[in-house]
Amino acid sequence: MDDAETAKHLRTVEGVARSLVRSGADRKSVVVAVGGGVVGDVGGFVAASYLRGVALVHVPTTLVAQVDSSIGGKTGVNLPEGKNLVGAFYPPRLVLSDPQLLRTLPEREYRGGLAEIIKQGIIADAKMFAYLEKAFDKVLRRDRDALGYLIPRNVEIKASVVSRDERESGLREILNFGHTFGHALESVTKYRRYQHGEAVAWGMIAAAFLGHELGITKAADVSRIVALIDCLGELPEWPRVPGAALIEAMRSDKKTRGGVLRFILAPRIGEARTYEGVSRQAVERVLHFTPRLLAASQKRSVSLHG
Repeated sequence: MDDAETAKHLRTVEGVARSLVRSGADRKSVVVAVGGGVVGDVGGFVAASYLRGVALVHVPTTLVAQVDSSIGGKTGVNLPEGKNLVGAFYPPRLVLSDPQLLRTLPEREYRGGLAEIIKQGIIADAKMFAYLEKAFDKVLRRDRDALGYLIPRNVEIKASVVSRDERESGLREILNFGHTFGHALESVTKYRRYQHGEAVAWGMIAAAFLGHELGITKAADVSRIVALIDCLGELPEWPRVPGAALIEAMRSDKKTRGGVLRFILAPRIGEARTYEGVSRQAVERVLHFTPRLLAASQKRSVSLHG
C-alpha cells in the first residue's frame, strides 16, 4: 500500500482486505504492519475488521510509530470531513521496535517524530522535557544513548495512560495535546502540506498560546514549549485560510461533544487536562496570532505578558 497520509482512506482498506481474500487469509492468519503510522493505522483497521478480527503485529519503522502510534490499539482512516473518523480500538498481539531502523529515516520524518516526544514531556513528564531541553543536539544526531532513554520512556508513558483508559473516555484524551489544532491543519490542507508531527508541532504551539490566553498556562512554560519546538527547525507555513475554516474542521475532532469544542491544555509542563467551554473568540485570537507570535518569538522579541 502507499504509505502517504493521502492514502489513509477506506479505499485502501478495501484494497488490502481484498488482497487478503485473494491470498487465502483465514481467521488464524496474522497481519504484520511494517512501516510508519499510516501503515500501522490502516493495517490495524484491516486486522480489526477482516473476518471480524485477525491477529495483528506491528513493526514500526518511524520514530512517531515507535513512540506513539503503534502503542495503544487505536486504528483508523480519514474521511474528507476529518482525520481518523473511521476505525476501531484493536490492540496488537506484539510490537517489535528496533531503534536502529531510525538511522535510515529521512530527516524530516525523524524530526516530525520528535514532536510527539516533546508532546509526551509536556503532558506527563517534566523531567524528560528538561532532558530534551539540555540534550536536543544529541537527540537530533540520533545518539544511541539518547534514543535508548527516550523510546522506552515514551512507550512507558503511552502504555500507562492507555492501560487506565483504553477507549479514550477520559484520561487518554491528554495524548491529543496539540492534535485538535494539528488535525484541523492537516484537514484544511488536504493532508498534503504537513508531516503529521509538523502539524502537531504547530498544534502544540497553538495549544500553549490558548492555555496562556485562558490563564491556564504560565508565560514561562509557554516560552519553554515554543523554544523546544523551535529546535525542530522551520515548519511548513501556517495555511492562509480563515480561522472559521479551521474551527469548522475542529468540529470533526473526536473530542467534540454536542458540537462543543474541547481542548487539551497544560496547566504546567508535565501535566495536561481537558477543558470545555472555551470561547470561540479566544480560539479565533489564537488562530490569528499563532504564526505571528511564533515568528516574533523566534526573533526573541515576543512578550507573552503583553
